[in-house]
Amino acid sequence: MKKVLSILLLSACGISGFSQTDKDKLALAVSAADEANTKQLMQYIWKRKSDVSIDGQVKLTTLSEFSFDETGKLQTKMIDAESSVKQKPGIRGKVQQGAAEDKADYVQKALELAMAYTFMTKGQLIDFFSRATVTEKDGIIEAVGSNVYVQGDKLTMHIDKSTNLYLDKKFSSLLGKDAIDGQINYEKFSSGINHGTTTILNMPAQKMKIDAKNQDYSQRVK
Repeated sequence: MKKVLSILLLSACGISGFSQTDKDKLALAVSAADEANTKQLMQYIWKRKSDVSIDGQVKLTTLSEFSFDETGKLQTKMIDAESSVKQKPGIRGKVQQGAAEDKADYVQKALELAMAYTFMTKGQLIDFFSRATVTEKDGIIEAVGSNVYVQGDKLTMHIDKSTNLYLDKKFSSLLGKDAIDGQINYEKFSSGINHGTTTILNMPAQKMKIDAKNQDYSQRVK
C-alpha cells in the first residue's frame, strides 16, 4: 500500500524514478560525459580565490592555480595568501602564527575534500549511482546517495538530462570529527565545456565559512 502511494505521489508531482537498470545506464552515461568533458578541461589552467571567514569576518584570502599534468592528474599550486589579522609582537605573535598555520592547514584539507566530491572517478560514480535514489523532473536529474567517501556522508547531484553534465553538487560530510557541508556550482563555456564556478563550504565547529571562486580560465599554450 505504501509503495502504491509513493508511486502515485511521484506521478502527481511529475517526478519519475529510475529502476536499477536505468541507474546503471545513467551511471555509464554520466561518467562518459564527465570523462569527455574533463579531457577538454585539461587544455586549461585556472585560478581559485578562496575567502575564509571566521565569525562572519574574512580573515584569510588564498589564491591557488590549477592544471592537469601529463598523466591527467589535477595539480594545485598555492600562489598567494593574505591575512587581515595583524600579527602581535613577541611570543604572542609566534603563538598567533602557529594558530594561523593550523587554520590554514584546516582550510586546505576542507578544500581538498570538496575537490574529491568535484572530480569523481568512473568507479566512484558507478558505485554512487548504484546505491543512489535517482529521480527526474523538467529535464533535471537528481541523484542522492550516502557513504560516498565517509561513513554517513551524503551527496546530492543535479544533472542536465540533455548533456549528462553537472549543474551542481551538494554534500554533507566530516572533516576529521567536524561536520562540514558544501555546494559546488557549475557553468559552461561558450564552447560547451562544463567547469566549476563557485564552492561554498561551512564548518560550524570552527565557526568558519569558505567562499571559493574559480577564475581566469586560460588555455594552455602548445
